[in-house]
Amino acid sequence: MTALPKAAAASHPLVKNLRRDGAHIFDERVSPAAATALLAALRADRLYDESLFLSEAEFDADPQYVGVNPRPGRNLLDRFEDQLGFVERAPHIVEGLTALLGEGYELLNRKIVCGVPARSIPPWLKARIEGNPVNNLGAYVKPQHRDVTYFYGIDFHQDLIDYKDRSADFVTLYVYLHPVSRHDAPLYLLRGSHALGGSVFPHDLTPAGEGAWLYRNPGCGEALVEQLMLTGETGFAAVWHACTLHGTQPDAADHERISLRYLYARGGAAQAGIDDVNAALEGPVSLTDTRVDLAANGAAQIKANSVNRA
Repeated sequence: MTALPKAAAASHPLVKNLRRDGAHIFDERVSPAAATALLAALRADRLYDESLFLSEAEFDADPQYVGVNPRPGRNLLDRFEDQLGFVERAPHIVEGLTALLGEGYELLNRKIVCGVPARSIPPWLKARIEGNPVNNLGAYVKPQHRDVTYFYGIDFHQDLIDYKDRSADFVTLYVYLHPVSRHDAPLYLLRGSHALGGSVFPHDLTPAGEGAWLYRNPGCGEALVEQLMLTGETGFAAVWHACTLHGTQPDAADHERISLRYLYARGGAAQAGIDDVNAALEGPVSLTDTRVDLAANGAAQIKANSVNRA
């Protein structure tokens, strides 16, 4: 796609909404039929239930907390690359990302994210992870199934959390492959939280009335931010900034929530809307340290969670 002139890029709804809110929800969904077909293929590949998990004895014999997420050569989504055009080449998605990230924007990462329902979590595991701020279940999943990211809730965080010393020159594109209601572990997003820039996880958040939070970033100020619950139908798509706080509660439905998560980064274009977005931030666009919740071996060392009060 041809790059948009600077003025046109700055006025694109995705760029305007990202600058103001830290997020953009597309009015147009990606193809529901293609999303449904991909979901069927992913569910035919495996059961997303208790059979995913190691036994307590197996885990305790060799606990591994690092290197348990999808990676190059171990990513289930790569096996379905020929079915991803409905997202990656959707005209309205490409147009928005080009306005934001410039011509030649880059795919940084893509993967399947599964919210595991409560009924599928083994009792021994549920007891261990109770109260953890980040319940990434990869450590407890059988090695052959670690080509998907499995969550049982994750506290409000920034996607900058995984990228020490990298500028917030990338965004997240998230797609629901089936209808997601308030009981299906929807994303909760704090509108406007990006404005304070990068901050160390866990974040300083205080409830401030119905659907609002007081967010503080030490040295950068504070902001009253609005909580937005991202529910939607099959093909729902949204983009948010790397400094926008978001999270999920544990899946309360009787089935898993399966979604696509993309990270797209600014390419080598001379101009891009993300530059204007980042120039308006009141805090840093990169962090040397992004989190303090993990011990040296990668295990959780803090028991705290704000999103469960959302």
